[in-house]
Amino acid sequence: MALHNRDVRQDVRELGALLGDVLEEQTSRRAFRTVESCRRDAIDYRSGELDSRQPLISDLQGLSPHQQRIVARAFTTYFELINLAEERERVRTIRTGSQDGTLEDSLETAAEELADSDVDTVEQVLDDVLIEPTFTAHPTEARRKTVKSKLRTISTQLETLDERLLTDKEEGQVWRDIDAEVTSLWQTPQVRNRQPEPEDEARNVQWYLENTLFDVVGEVYDELADAIDDEIEDSLEIPKLFEFRSWAGSDRDGNPYVTPEVTANTLEQQREVVLEKYRDQLKRLSGVLSQDGSRIDAGGAFERSLEDDRDRLPGSARTAEERYPGEPYRQKLKLMRERLERVSDVRPGGYEDVDELLADLEVIAKSLRNNGAESVVEAHVDPIRRQVATFGFSLASLDLREHQAKHTDAIAAALEQEGIDYHDLSEDERTELLTDAILQDEPIIDCTDTEGLSEESTRVLELFASLGDWQAEYGVEAIDTYCISMTEEPSHVLEVLFLADQAGVVSLPEHCGIDVVPLLETEYALSGARRIMGTLFENEAYSQALEARGQTQEIMLGYSDSNKENGFLAANWSLYKNQRRLGEICADYDVTMRLFHGRGGSISRGGGPMNEALLALPNSTVTGQVKFTEQGEAIAEKYANPRIAERNIEQMLNAQLRARLHAMDQPEEEVREEWVDAMETMADAARQEYRDLLESDGFVQYFEQATPITVIEDLDLGSRPASRSGERTVEDLRAIPWVFSWTQSRCILPGWYALATGLETYLDDGGSIETLQEMYAEWPFFRTTLDNAALSLSRTELEIAEQYANLADDDLEATFFPRITDEYQQATDLITEIGQRDQLHTRDWLGENLERRNPYVDPLNLLQVYLLDQTHRTDIEERTLRLTVKGVAAGMKNTG
Repeated sequence: MALHNRDVRQDVRELGALLGDVLEEQTSRRAFRTVESCRRDAIDYRSGELDSRQPLISDLQGLSPHQQRIVARAFTTYFELINLAEERERVRTIRTGSQDGTLEDSLETAAEELADSDVDTVEQVLDDVLIEPTFTAHPTEARRKTVKSKLRTISTQLETLDERLLTDKEEGQVWRDIDAEVTSLWQTPQVRNRQPEPEDEARNVQWYLENTLFDVVGEVYDELADAIDDEIEDSLEIPKLFEFRSWAGSDRDGNPYVTPEVTANTLEQQREVVLEKYRDQLKRLSGVLSQDGSRIDAGGAFERSLEDDRDRLPGSARTAEERYPGEPYRQKLKLMRERLERVSDVRPGGYEDVDELLADLEVIAKSLRNNGAESVVEAHVDPIRRQVATFGFSLASLDLREHQAKHTDAIAAALEQEGIDYHDLSEDERTELLTDAILQDEPIIDCTDTEGLSEESTRVLELFASLGDWQAEYGVEAIDTYCISMTEEPSHVLEVLFLADQAGVVSLPEHCGIDVVPLLETEYALSGARRIMGTLFENEAYSQALEARGQTQEIMLGYSDSNKENGFLAANWSLYKNQRRLGEICADYDVTMRLFHGRGGSISRGGGPMNEALLALPNSTVTGQVKFTEQGEAIAEKYANPRIAERNIEQMLNAQLRARLHAMDQPEEEVREEWVDAMETMADAARQEYRDLLESDGFVQYFEQATPITVIEDLDLGSRPASRSGERTVEDLRAIPWVFSWTQSRCILPGWYALATGLETYLDDGGSIETLQEMYAEWPFFRTTLDNAALSLSRTELEIAEQYANLADDDLEATFFPRITDEYQQATDLITEIGQRDQLHTRDWLGENLERRNPYVDPLNLLQVYLLDQTHRTDIEERTLRLTVKGVAAGMKNTG
């Protein structure tokens, strides 16, 4: 059976031709020929027909500002369309693999592996696993919402062409609609004319939750249930396995625009959305459950539940009986919809919490089963139950986040009014003061009294004063996690617990309304993990809070800043070591650890294939619970298309189920001592080389001149500033624009630099290539690290990067570019030798992808270089320069 009517080459060819037609219609024949000339020159150089890029460079430099803008827009739009073609190809691969039973990392393969264990073990694995994707508002999505909406429409039309049998007339109508959308896309501004606000970012995250994940999650549960039923004879209940969380609208770190009002509006909007989704689902269920009450026995439990609702909502009950006489299930569902309507209403009778809604759904399910309608439950009731269990009344629970220094300063300012000089206290004295204050009944400070305090301190206290109100209104689970950036001392964690206690969110030992989550991202914090966490676990106040929260400690690891501080290899090794160390510490104190991986979309910020990353984690850290960030353009790539979203969720679940099973079987994986020694040698040398590069005289100036950082800082990508204080240092620059800049210049240095130095140092110290090959073959951590570096190296184009390097002062270029080039070449040679292969990457699709894309990215890069070199740019040239950034990002399918 043929599942599809097309292939990626046809999609690329026909979309490209359509764009050419639109370009000519909307501009001129001359403009079309100009773009075609640039395209042919780029392709001919890549194919060897031309000896140099000079013809392309000359063409671009000879363009008028108006022509430059047309060229930039044409190639940018091309990539927007080609990305859709490649997305469609991913869907084809998924559907074909599912049909043939050849999909790797499927739920069927996970169930087969689970089936080798006894039923008790399988139940324990299922009970332990909880996966928490956490969407952030980090500004790496370069596309406007309007543009994304148009592209989604085109994507839907491509699906129609590919998966439906159409008449010639119908196919022509589809292409007419695509033509209209591409024309509209061409006429739509690509570059934002204003900076997005935090509520824009929250709505963006909400879109994916509402329009894709809400439906997809239920399908994943169904697939897992079917897979387990096929492999295991005993009937197993599938518990809650997913929970979605968000930072959009609540992450205050470095973003002064995230106010209590923004957070409150986000909570309200998300609740309204999810309640409306449930009402719609119950309305559809009402269309199914039309059973005649005289022909079934609904059961005593159901009758009591329905009678309780009649007592609770007498007016609505009369309406339900009149509308659905003799149809008990429909009457019940009508009253359930009314109760959902009143959740945020002043009228009584609404659901107090999500458990009450789940109880009602369970009553209906049991009644149906007792009447022989098991298939109805599986097809129609269970999916809703799983959605309610996953999304609650909040759609996605919000995490609060703020920099530790803000808490310290706010507490110091508040305590100063009480005659206490907090800043002057030692770490031990701060810990003692905070502990005593948390444990005593009377508060020391009033979070609502901010008179005389600075704006920053007022912001902190107002947040905690609002937190109790939010939990009372929306439920504790709607906003119950507080992440502390740059945590380096135990007092930084106790400060948040103290502020929550003063605001009434914590009342020990009975109640603790928040998980306090230290974010460990600096080398000092990571290496001091036992000092920080051990002190907290032994602290009287914190141990009571931990017990009140179920003896589970969430700890966040910062991949981005760790990489920016230490370099790729050293950061990866430090994170691996310290994850193991954290696992040991938590085990010593009988605390369940939930690691929160602060991953970005790019390799240099912890990105890469999620399933491989989960399987490469140290066994001692795999408790079943895992949390990780999803951000920027990676959200759209993973979750915009429902089938791709389902596949991503499936792969996450496959990896986590298998990883938990392995960890139960072998709590501590065997890692040879010689491998650990080798990694220590490599990581130390790599970190030294990386730090030496960053700290070399002139490097910051080279970075400014040889990348488009100054342009990126001014892009309206997100609501948060690009740097923490506005100073021009690598340390002060946020990790996102740091990586974005290198990606634009096609160097991608943060994803591989100093790897070769580390490997060479190990070999020079007497290590063997055979040992490295064994490590690659047998150690998931090492293999994943090298494979991820290989992905970054594969996407690096040093010939293009050299064009950017030429923009720098001659002495700076002569100092730094050869150094970068040598490191790249050595890394390429060593990875291919260690992996015993002829090419850097292990994925055939990536080679095809790069071959298809690279010739079309080149003109955008070279035009960007030309415009960066202009000392005075006109307004149209400035807009074109910003457009080239969007175009390169689309072509690379990556920003920061």
